[in-house]
Amino acid sequence: MFKFKFVVGVLLIAGVFNFHTPAYAQQGVVQPLLKVYKTSTCGCCVKWLTHLTQQGVTHQTYDLPDLGSIKSKLQILPRYQSCHTGVSEGGYVFEGHVPAKFIKQFITKPVKGAIGLSVPAMPLGSPGMEVGQRFHPYQILVLMADGSSLVFAEISTYEEQF
Repeated sequence: MFKFKFVVGVLLIAGVFNFHTPAYAQQGVVQPLLKVYKTSTCGCCVKWLTHLTQQGVTHQTYDLPDLGSIKSKLQILPRYQSCHTGVSEGGYVFEGHVPAKFIKQFITKPVKGAIGLSVPAMPLGSPGMEVGQRFHPYQILVLMADGSSLVFAEISTYEEQF
């Protein structure tokens, strides 16, 4: 009788935990968690973090006085750097104003030999860099472990970011 009650109890508990599993997890939708490194004075970083939240990307934020050492440790070459750096649970880097849509795509299907994605500099109209209706087309680059890069996406319009 004890075994029966134990098995029933385990099944009930398992059912409760399954019931409380978020819908996105049940559907296999990626809800990435990023550790984001930025300076405390960067306003566009805060706007980018708001974009991530609105698009379902959770994050923990770390304000550092100097980002050079973290970027160097993560092997982000100067030509690919921007004002903030995100790191996924899997260790992939997301440098600069990478739209959440492309972070999710990359985490779901990473490029072999890549360390992550970058939007070098700070393109006008990218998430966090919105200024009225102004928009400058830009590229999202795949950062390869050997220091090279490939084009992951070309963003020609504001709407393509979402």
